[in-house]
Amino acid sequence: MFSVLVANPKGGSGKSTLSTNLAGFYASQGKKVMLGDVDKQQSSLGWLARRPDALPAIAGWEVVPGEPARPPKGTQVVVLDSPAGLHGKKLDALIKQVDRIIVPIQPSPFDMWASEAFLGQLLAEKAVRKQKVFLGVVAMRVDPRTRSARDLEAFLAGYDIPVIGWVRDAQTYVRAAGEGQSIYDLAESRSRRERESLSPVLTWLGGVEPDHWFDK
Repeated sequence: MFSVLVANPKGGSGKSTLSTNLAGFYASQGKKVMLGDVDKQQSSLGWLARRPDALPAIAGWEVVPGEPARPPKGTQVVVLDSPAGLHGKKLDALIKQVDRIIVPIQPSPFDMWASEAFLGQLLAEKAVRKQKVFLGVVAMRVDPRTRSARDLEAFLAGYDIPVIGWVRDAQTYVRAAGEGQSIYDLAESRSRRERESLSPVLTWLGGVEPDHWFDK
């Protein structure tokens, strides 16, 4: 089973947008996917509740009274949407369960300042230091050609963390989310630019590799 944690201590960073679209991609590829929402706002859970039955299935947590929530049997890919302010023991516990960590950051001074301590904590984690878990940043709602994008790259250079993708600011994500869809559930003609912007992220995750990549 392959697992991805999408995390940022600041609310409104784009965690749920990124999580739901990653889950939508893997489901579109025929994988058995679970989208785990550990955010109190339960944005991803609300998205799942609106998801039409005719679309590729995405499961939520399998909850049994008195037992920890867990992925349904046979799950191949887990995407975890985390809460704002995630830190300490809760962060440690999640990191032990995942293969990749993605930190979505908007290229504003406020978002970068809010992420400083969090990025430092992630880099200090033993699993990250020993490269058992890999860490990348996705710039959200940004044009990579802008000054703000260059400022974000300069900020992240101090942490030696790769920027693995640039997600453009587009209403396509908003319209799809309102119907429980990802951009991969839309006609390619309606979502081509959004798919192109997420393609480097999927490559970094290994989502475009052969099926045996998931046999961990």
